[in-house]
Amino acid sequence: MQFTSEQRLDDGVLEREFTLGEIPGTLWTPESAEPAPLILMAHNNGLPKREPRLVARARYSAACGYAVASIDAAGCGDRPRSAADEQTRADLRRAMRAGEPVDEIFESLVGPLVEKAAPEWRTTLDALLALPEIGGPVGYSGWTALGIRLATVEPRIKAAGFFAGGYVPHAQREEARQVTIPLLFLLQWDDEGNPRQRALDLFDAFGTKEKTLHANLGGHTGTPWFEVEDGDRFFGRHLK
Repeated sequence: MQFTSEQRLDDGVLEREFTLGEIPGTLWTPESAEPAPLILMAHNNGLPKREPRLVARARYSAACGYAVASIDAAGCGDRPRSAADEQTRADLRRAMRAGEPVDEIFESLVGPLVEKAAPEWRTTLDALLALPEIGGPVGYSGWTALGIRLATVEPRIKAAGFFAGGYVPHAQREEARQVTIPLLFLLQWDDEGNPRQRALDLFDAFGTKEKTLHANLGGHTGTPWFEVEDGDRFFGRHLK
């Protein structure tokens, strides 16, 4: 892992950009002499690690005493995409605007993204836990499909917060029954991009006996800020 830049923010959080082979990432660490628990924070379906809502959540969590990391996994953010991937994304946007069925298109796009992203997140986790300022345990926050895969294959992740969940590939819907860690599931009741009943069915499918559903009125990007604060309290119960 090579750090390429750093800046100290007003709240004392240290923000550093890094590269790990071809993987670009950002690490936020609190102003503390003690090793911090770690939250892996993933964006949805190809958005960049510098997406403003993710950065705001990351900085808040770091100020609360967590180390937070995000990466641009394969096919996400500024990482190269094939012409076929770009066409699939365009087809998905067109179908959603037209109100047409999107399951097949979504599966062909997001399924491969999860398969490519999960190994890179695990490689990044190896490198992060080798840093002296990070002590674990580890939590996960964000993209539901990727989080399900990581929760089933990565025993170092002890708690997770998932967002939305209406459109999740079939493979991850099956894997959801294997998720046994504490779980906080956020649902926007009027999410235009995630069918409500599918999200509720997914929540019901999770195998964990410790799962909480928070539902709020509003569209996909309307999650109230207090859910960020509640999320950190959730992680506080399981990571500190």
